[in-house]
Amino acid sequence: MNKIIDLRSDTFTKPSKEMKEFMFKAPLGDDVYGEDPSVNALEEKVAKLTKKEAGLFVTSGTQSNLLALLSHCNRADEYICGQDAHIYKYEAGGGAVVGSIQPQPIEFEKDATLDLKKVKEKIKPKDNHFARTKLLCLENTHHGQVLSMDYLKKANKFAKKNNLLLHLDGARVFNAVVDLNVKLSDITKHFDSASLCLSKGLGTPAGSVLVGSKEFIKEARHYRKMIGGGLRQAGILASAGIYALDNHIQDLKKDHKLAKYLADELRKIEKVTVVSNHTNMMFIQVDDEDKLKKHLEKNNILISGYGELRLVIHRDIKKEDVKKTILAFKSFYN
Repeated sequence: MNKIIDLRSDTFTKPSKEMKEFMFKAPLGDDVYGEDPSVNALEEKVAKLTKKEAGLFVTSGTQSNLLALLSHCNRADEYICGQDAHIYKYEAGGGAVVGSIQPQPIEFEKDATLDLKKVKEKIKPKDNHFARTKLLCLENTHHGQVLSMDYLKKANKFAKKNNLLLHLDGARVFNAVVDLNVKLSDITKHFDSASLCLSKGLGTPAGSVLVGSKEFIKEARHYRKMIGGGLRQAGILASAGIYALDNHIQDLKKDHKLAKYLADELRKIEKVTVVSNHTNMMFIQVDDEDKLKKHLEKNNILISGYGELRLVIHRDIKKEDVKKTILAFKSFYN
């Protein structure tokens, strides 16, 4: 059977043989009672890596972000985020529906930042007419783009000056870590809370960890139970996170290198416009995108998107897969 080269997302990574063996041996308990040793070990490990007081293992980044909104904000509070931010656009309106928390989106800048002057303009005055602006949410990476350390410092200073809490949607923050060649805590120290996904580039089957202060995580644990996220023998999943953190972070450099190689080769095709290429992602524009996607699918290559097509490199994609993808593009346009 021919291998499917799945470039739709890094969520399509599968646990390696070594990871599955490690998972199989994980000591287990009941996490709702706080008695799963593998879950406890993962939460402590991530808290230490981020230099936060506590962590909470959850099923997904979407759940992690929702718990952050619920724990930071009250009903009729407001959070500010990017117009295309995952926490706003791709999480089924959870903050508004579940928490009655008003989103205030603004457009991202070309470098994936939120212009802090524009953020300032959206902070509501203390007036009975308005929701209370409580929280600023940033995303790192966004469309593969990494937020600079200088910007994070400015955002932290801005949030404190304007009495805002600061949350990081770090679904791909480990890509930022290796791109900047910094420690995870160098990034997370600027935030009151952070959501860290383990099931994308790091290759675990599921799970994210939310970190913050002890009181914040206590509140998040309560909301996790409320929305049906209480976990039992979850150590079998948590242990995959432990394995990934110990073995897979630096491998992300290979993904970035392969993504650049693919983008550079696609730029040589006249009818392909590479809109952007950062870390493990690229976005392209083409004519006849539906025909292109069908052609690639016939060659066992899957990509996603419309208007701008997205190609994502991850740990299950090898150089020979990228070479096959380049040849498939060339065969379509030649």
